[in-house]
Amino acid sequence: MTKNRLEAFSDGVLAIIITIMVLELKVPHGTELSSLTPVIPFFVSYVLSFIYLGIYWNNHHHMLHTVKKVSGGILWANLHLLFWLSLIPFVTGWMAENHFAPIPVALYGADLLMAAISYFILQTLILKIHGSDSILAKALGKDLKGKASPILYVIAIMMAFFNEWVSGAIYVLVALIWLIPDRRIEKIMYGDN
Repeated sequence: MTKNRLEAFSDGVLAIIITIMVLELKVPHGTELSSLTPVIPFFVSYVLSFIYLGIYWNNHHHMLHTVKKVSGGILWANLHLLFWLSLIPFVTGWMAENHFAPIPVALYGADLLMAAISYFILQTLILKIHGSDSILAKALGKDLKGKASPILYVIAIMMAFFNEWVSGAIYVLVALIWLIPDRRIEKIMYGDN
């Protein structure tokens, strides 16, 4: 399989995941602003999850730009990542439906943690095939964001049982860290300044 097919398949799966997630947003009954109140938890969790999916899509896209060869291991690692991302609509909906209760908030974090781990596995397999002098290896460098995110997820998962709002704040923090444009791959590939 070429990297283009891998990327197209992944893009399609992510588009379906986002579509499923948006279908969970129900139109409120009523015309007053107060009729929006019951959908606020769904909207807030949808926005956060949409941002996470966008971050994964963006980073996945950039990472695959560095790929020259695709192995069976890379295919399976990519499916592993897509599996955890495909659960985001479920954990997002459960968290919203239960107004950010501790166990759904912790499970949301567990899914984010597993997605981060599976992304790391995919990245590692790409690096294994392409070598330590590859574009991806040079671009990643120390990868502080990649190392900090799982640690923050574990903290957030544990905090969910003490204060789920702190967990939510940590999830938002990790998303904000990744929203800061990461141009490492572009700089290495195209020499952009």
